[in-house]
Amino acid sequence: MTNRVAIIGVGQSSFGIRPDSSIRDLTFEAFHDAIEDTKNLDRNDIDASLIATAAGYDKQRSPAAVIAEYLELNPQPTFLTEAACASSTVALRTAWSFVKSGLHDVVAVIGYQKMTDMTSDAIQEVMGRAGDVMFESSFGTSMPAYYAMFARAHMNAYGTTEEDLAKVAVKNHYYSQYNPKAMFQKEFTLEKVLSTRVIASPLKSLDCCANADGASCVIVANETKAKKFAEQPVWIKGLGLGSTAMSLASRNPPFTGFESANEAARQAYAMAKIQPTDIDVAEVHDCFTIAELISYGDLGFCKREDSPKMIREEETHLGGRIPVNIDGGLLSKGHPVGATGGSQIRTLVHQLRGEGGKVQVDGAKIALGHNVGGIGMYTNVTILEA
Repeated sequence: MTNRVAIIGVGQSSFGIRPDSSIRDLTFEAFHDAIEDTKNLDRNDIDASLIATAAGYDKQRSPAAVIAEYLELNPQPTFLTEAACASSTVALRTAWSFVKSGLHDVVAVIGYQKMTDMTSDAIQEVMGRAGDVMFESSFGTSMPAYYAMFARAHMNAYGTTEEDLAKVAVKNHYYSQYNPKAMFQKEFTLEKVLSTRVIASPLKSLDCCANADGASCVIVANETKAKKFAEQPVWIKGLGLGSTAMSLASRNPPFTGFESANEAARQAYAMAKIQPTDIDVAEVHDCFTIAELISYGDLGFCKREDSPKMIREEETHLGGRIPVNIDGGLLSKGHPVGATGGSQIRTLVHQLRGEGGKVQVDGAKIALGHNVGGIGMYTNVTILEA
C-alpha cells in the first residue's frame, strides 16, 4: 500500500454578506457540508483539524479553539494557520504533511473569514497592512492600488488593454450563474464592466472581487481511510509553495508576474511529474482581473506576452484549451479571505468527480489550484488527480 493522500470530502458555506452568521455558523455550514460529502465519516474519525483565517478581522483571539469546540473536534489537536489570502491552502499543505508522515490519518482543513461586519474602509485598511507596514502601507497603499500597478506594467509590456481585463470579468460572471454558493450569480456585458466606476486606474469596480463572509472545508486522509470513507477519492498529486519579498521595493521589475507563483508552479509540476499542458481545468486567484491574466503566464499556460491572447480567443472558457474559474472565480464568488483556497479545491474536486453540472469539463482528470496571499508574498499551487 502506497502512502498516498486523498481528499475525501469538501464543503462550503454560501459566500456573501451574512450579518446573522457568526464564525461558528459559517464554519459549521462548511464542515457539515464536507462530512455529508464523505461516505459515512463521523467527526470522531477526524484526528486533527487546522483552522485557516487571515489575521486582522476577528475580535476573537485563538479562533481555532472556538471553532474546534463548536464543531466538537476536541480533544484532538487543532491550531491556526495564517498566510493572508493563501491561508487555507497553506493549511491543506500542512494537513497533507501530517497524513503523509503518518502522524495523523484524517485531517479537516477549515478556512473562514467574517469580513462584512467591518466597513469597506476598515477592510481596505486591514488588507493594506498585508503590505509592508513600515515602508508601504503607512503611505496609504491598498490592494486595488497594488494590483493596478501590476496592470499598468502588464499593459506597457504586453499591450494588454482594459477590454482584456473586462473580458476576464465577463467570463467569470457568466459562469457564476451556475454556482449556487456564489455571492453574485449574474452575468455582465463587456460594456457594463467597462462603464463601472474606477477604483484604481485601470481597475474598475467589476475588475475587483468583493469582500464576503464565508467558510470552506476540505477533509484529507491516507489511502486506507480514503478507500473507506470516499466513493471517489481525489488524490493530491503535487504541491508547491513559493514566497517573495513583502515590499515591492525589494522585488525586481517589471511587475508583470509573481516570483512566488513561478516557484510554486515549478515545485508542483515537478512533484506531480506533469507539464502545464496536462492540466484539464484550473482555479486561479482572480482577486482582480489582472491577477487572472498574470496567472496564465506564471503557471506556464502560455508565454507571459500571450496571456491577453488567451482571454481574447476564449482559450480559458469552458470548451477552450484550459477552462479557468468556471465556478465564477473570486470575482463572482466573493473573497472571504481564509476560505478562498478551500473553495477553489472544492470546485476542482467536484470537476474531477464529474459533478460540475452545467460547467463540467469533459474528461477532466488533472486539476490545478492557484491561491495567492497578499501581493504575491505567498503562492500555493495544488495539483489534484482523479
